[in-house]
Formats: sequence, structure tokens, C-alpha cells
Amino acid sequence: MGTLPAAPRLLLLLAGAAGLCRARFSFPLRVSPPAAPGNGSGSSRQQAPPSEADGLALASEPGAAVSFLAMVENLQGDSGRGYYLEMLIGTPPQKLNILVDTGSSNFAVAGAPNPDVTSIFFALLYRSSTYKSQGTDVTVRYTQGSWTGVLGTDVITIPKGINGTYTINIATILESENFFLPGIKWHGILGLAYDALAKPSSSVETFFDSLVSQAKIPNVFSLQMCGAGMPVSGSGTNGGSLVMGGIEPSLYKGDIWYTPIKEEWYYQVEILKLEVGGQNLNLDCREYNADKAIVDSGTTLLRLPQKVFNAVVEAIVSTSLIQTFSSGFWTGSQLACWDKTETPWSLFPKLSIYLRDENSSRSFRITILPQLYIQPILGIGQNLECYRFGISSSSSALVIGATVMEGFYVIFDRAQKRVGFAVSPCAEVGGSPVSEIEGPFTTADIASNCVATMTLHEPMLWIISYALMSLCGIILLVLIILLLLPPRCQHRFTDDVISDESSLVRHRWK
Repeated sequence: MGTLPAAPRLLLLLAGAAGLCRARFSFPLRVSPPAAPGNGSGSSRQQAPPSEADGLALASEPGAAVSFLAMVENLQGDSGRGYYLEMLIGTPPQKLNILVDTGSSNFAVAGAPNPDVTSIFFALLYRSSTYKSQGTDVTVRYTQGSWTGVLGTDVITIPKGINGTYTINIATILESENFFLPGIKWHGILGLAYDALAKPSSSVETFFDSLVSQAKIPNVFSLQMCGAGMPVSGSGTNGGSLVMGGIEPSLYKGDIWYTPIKEEWYYQVEILKLEVGGQNLNLDCREYNADKAIVDSGTTLLRLPQKVFNAVVEAIVSTSLIQTFSSGFWTGSQLACWDKTETPWSLFPKLSIYLRDENSSRSFRITILPQLYIQPILGIGQNLECYRFGISSSSSALVIGATVMEGFYVIFDRAQKRVGFAVSPCAEVGGSPVSEIEGPFTTADIASNCVATMTLHEPMLWIISYALMSLCGIILLVLIILLLLPPRCQHRFTDDVISDESSLVRHRWK
């Protein structure tokens, strides 16, 4: 055995650094940048390929596949400040950078001055002749941050995207709180989730639904976020790819594995188990899907329900070669620092997430190496390299955010209600891949359904609210009728009710 590794030095995060390093919202991110393309690995068996009707670029023979190269490397930014896409909005066109978020459904741009925004969309005052206001106020709240604006429509084009000009619902943000961040390079948000999450109601057609309808493209998009092993900088110099309408073969290696979308609101999936260092956490699979489990490009970290988070931290501590971390490192209030000549990644275990396959009797696992969840922070000390923990606790959902997504090319196949994962060639550090996919595995020892049968999300809550309001209305109507009845009728009706209630009480207690 070699010498024991040096214990890390722990630094308390300064107030400014804490804001940079602990993004926990389910949209704007705050965490790490990309690496150059290299060789991926860890893929295994090819799943059943999509049909030609899907419009996906998966054909193996040259010339047979649809090319989406025009959309490669059309994203800038990093997971610390968000991956964004350049758009031209309005007439004449105004160039704005738009954050890509698969965890929300509204398309919105800054429409009023904000100290953290360098450009805004001038919709009125004759700045855009094609803008039409709908006169509807809209407010969107995220896990952290919110904004309020006005709905309208305007035309957009995407320089490195689908050719053409399209009319899209757009919200101009007039007020916001903790939404725009210091140092960001984007000016709005592109919500790519389903219309069930759209505000103020699901009747607002989403950006991607409009694009599918008007551009006649397949109902599929795919996303590569290149930030593996890079320091958190927020410089906006890194990138990735958003492919609208299909899959670009150059953006992945090996095979694509698909898991069903359990419900069309967020991209909700079913997680079967987690392993740390190859050891099963042995939790009930329903713990992983408590509330929901979603794939969200707008969340910086891998977020885990509290019980799962505690189990993961305990497993990492027990398998790590360093066991002197204080709780502050795991909760995000402290950084762990080493001399710049050292790298800590070899001291930590792999983390694997098992997802149910399209064939429900099988599963596959996506694995991230420590280079993805022990994340370097830029510019903390001259002689030290400091790192943060890329996993956080969640009060509700399990969120597969940028910490995991930066290891994979992720396909959002809305046409067939599934999410696909393949190894990303840009997910490597020092020439070695930092992500893996393996399978299939049997699910014989796992419950047939790890997701609650009824998910109480917002549409369901609206239904319940309307039902309760209807019941209240009926009760109020009965009371009004009672008040309007003549006294004798009131007395007789009341006696009957009392008599019936008495008999019910007697019957109940026999």
C-alpha cells in the first residue's frame, strides 16, 4: 500500500462564493464548465432503435442518417451559470441569450432593466413590429427565484438551430426575485418541459410544441452539456449542444439506453436503486421516487431526498480514503482544498443510478465518476485547489441535474414518451472517460412499480381545488334555500334532518 493521502483543508465559503457554489434551484444553475471531446466508454447493449418515422439520426450507414451538425456546439456557458442558446427575437431581430431548462415550460425574456442582465427585449415602443401583447399577467416560481411578466407573441429565429422564422408565445419579464444572477450571460429562459407546467395555465402552447407544429420536425430534442471536470467559473466560454428534432450521432458513443417517461409534466422517470462504490444503498425503491424523480438541465446539482442523501453521504464517507471531512463539506457550507499538485478524485467512489428500461423486467445503470460530483472551484487560493460537493439534499424530488447530465448525451424523445442516455464524448478528464452506461440488469428483486400511483402535481391540485369550491358552492346554495324557506317549512325540514341524524347516530353505535 502507498502512503495515506493528505487530509484536505476545509475552508468556510465566503458569502459571495456560497452563492456561486450552492445553486439549488430547479432552473438557473450555478456550477461547472466543459472538456474537449475524447473517447467515451462503458456503453453496452444497443436498445431497440427508433423507427424511421421518429426522424432520429441513428442510421449506421453513411448518408442514411439525418444530419443535425448545424446544431452542434450551439450552446455556450457552463453548469455554474447555465447553458444558453442564442436567439433572434422580434422585428427587427434582437439578439438575446436564452437559458436552456428542461425543468420548466415557459419561454420568457427580460423586458425591463435589471442590474444582472446585460440586454433586454424591447417589445413595445415600436421596437418590434411583430410583437402582440396578450394582456395576460404571468408569474413563474422555481425552487429558488421567481419572475412576473406579461404574455405576448413574437417571431423568433435560431441562428444555429432549425431554419426558418416561427411565431412563439413569449413572456416579457418585468419583475424578478433571485432569478437573474450576478455575472450571468443569458437574458431569458427556454422552458422545454410539457405544457402541464406552463403558466398561467396549460393552454399556453410551449416553445417546443410551437416549433414541432410550425417547423414540422419530430417531437424529439437532445442535449449535451460539456462541463466534466472543469472549474466553476461562470465565464460563459464553455458550451454544449441542443439538437431540435432528433439526434446527432457525433454527440455520443456506444449505445443509447431508454427509460420511460412516467408522466408528462416534468421529465419524470423511475429510479430503481443507487449504488456507491458498487454497493447497493438497500433503500426501498420508493424512497428514490418520493414525490418524483426528474431529469432537469436547469438544476445544477444531483439533488436527493433527505433520506437518500444521508445514505449516499454515509456510503461515500465509509468508502472514501479520506474520512476527516466535516459536515460542512457535505452540506455545502465548506470547500475541501488540496495543494495544486494533488487531485482528490482517486480518493472517492463511483456513483451509479439504476433506471427502469423500456422492457420493465430490465434496468440499466448510468454511472458518474468523482470528477463529476467532486467539483473544482475557480480562483479560491493561489496554492490550493478547492472543491465542492456536487450533490445536495432536497425537500421533495430527486433531480438528475447538471452534475449527472454532464456525463451523458440525453435524448428527450417526447414522441415515444422516453428519455435516452448515451455516453458523451466530451465527458472525460485527462483523456479518461468519467461516465459509464451498463446493462441490462434484471429487476426481479425490485418492486414492479417504484412510483406512487397518483402524483399530486399542479394539474391535479387544480382539479381538487375546483371540486372543493363546487362543494362549498352547493353547501352555500342549500343554506340560502333554508334561509328563504317559510318558518314552518324550515322547522319541519330541520326536524327531519335531526331525526335522520339521530337514527344514524343510534345505528352507528349499536
